[in-house]
Amino acid sequence: MNGHPHHASSPRPCRLTEFKQVLLEALAVALIGGIIALAANAISPRGLNIARNYFPGSAHGVVTPPPLSPIAGLRQKGLQWIDGSKARLLFKDPRYAQQRVAFIDARNDEEYRHEHIPGAYPFDPYYPTKFLATILPLCQGAEEIVLYCNGGDCEDSQFAALTLRDAGIENKKLFVYVGGITDWTNRGYATEIGERNSGNIVPGVP
Repeated sequence: MNGHPHHASSPRPCRLTEFKQVLLEALAVALIGGIIALAANAISPRGLNIARNYFPGSAHGVVTPPPLSPIAGLRQKGLQWIDGSKARLLFKDPRYAQQRVAFIDARNDEEYRHEHIPGAYPFDPYYPTKFLATILPLCQGAEEIVLYCNGGDCEDSQFAALTLRDAGIENKKLFVYVGGITDWTNRGYATEIGERNSGNIVPGVP
């Protein structure tokens, strides 16, 4: 023994306690740095506008493309289209009475009976088997076929044209009337109520 009293060494802090202290210091530094960065961004004329949506039309980082216009959608599917003036010329064509020009209404039965282009054949493409026995021979013998629905965003006439094309009708004979019955009635043209050739005609411009 050396004669000096023995002093017990003081206990070292727990490693977990040290870690917590370092973590708190790091969080404090990060918080202060973030506040300084936001302040600098607000002062700078080139700062980012945090409230601004830099990806308009996107949700969850996915950019949604704008919807196709009806004509662009037809072109993408390889289909032809006509407007109301061309549809009127085909309706008044003498071949219409001979069924060498055909009009096909691609809406449901209720819409068809409410009002349709005079002499147009009903063809709901969602129930094709109900109509194909009549529609296919008609289309095979016709030189030009006009398909229509409600117009605008309605794509039932496109679906009907694709259904007939898949059934073997030549694409060059198929024409989608993009304005549909809405454009037809807005132009003041005559319509028919009830079944095809019911004779119940709503008069329109000559």
